[in-house]
Amino acid sequence: MPGDELIDIAHVPNGDRLRLVRNGDDFVILLDKHELMSTDLFSSEEALATMTCERLGTRADLQMLIGGYGMGFTLRAALETLASDAQVIVAEIVPEIIKWARGPMRAFTAGCLDDARVQLVQDDVAILINAADSAYDAILLDVDNGPEGLTRRVNDWLYSRMGLRAAMTALKPRGILAIWSATPDAEFSALLAAMGFEVTVVSVEACIGEAPGQEAPGDEPLEHVILFAQKP
Repeated sequence: MPGDELIDIAHVPNGDRLRLVRNGDDFVILLDKHELMSTDLFSSEEALATMTCERLGTRADLQMLIGGYGMGFTLRAALETLASDAQVIVAEIVPEIIKWARGPMRAFTAGCLDDARVQLVQDDVAILINAADSAYDAILLDVDNGPEGLTRRVNDWLYSRMGLRAAMTALKPRGILAIWSATPDAEFSALLAAMGFEVTVVSVEACIGEAPGQEAPGDEPLEHVILFAQKP
């Protein structure tokens, strides 16, 4: 696009190329030619955190695992909602994502990575899930564009029966697995239910720019989907 400036390039382990692009005050991260995330399209990422916290209610020493830092919208929304005794573990497998957060995107990062409640882990979120037993009140996944391995094919494990069984084990009773998706996926929702989760699918506006709802006449608001899977 006119005015685009390539800032840096990174590679997802066992996956594709990421590019950080700036246009004026806005940033976008591209996965090859696909827009993976941007600073003008983020309300559903915030809703991933805020709606999960609403469903959890008040819990002492709440433990949250976020898979994928991205541009930090989910983390910042969680920190605004959670109490001072909560802990948020952020698993980010691409070191350049954190480098960008602390560098060219530091104004958006707003110090959230230095919050005392945050523990940053440079590793695959699947490893943390698979190693846990009744450890988390919530697991938030926004590592792909939905329940399939887009950024790296090995992410398919997260959405498989084996991965969902591991997530069920990793959650505390009444814990929530929340998954961000660009589009609905009825087959995956049915799989979650078959694995024993209580499933709720919510559509949320993506909200482009600083004036959500100001779409051109005739345009439908862009919506994303959050799948909430609660452990019995």
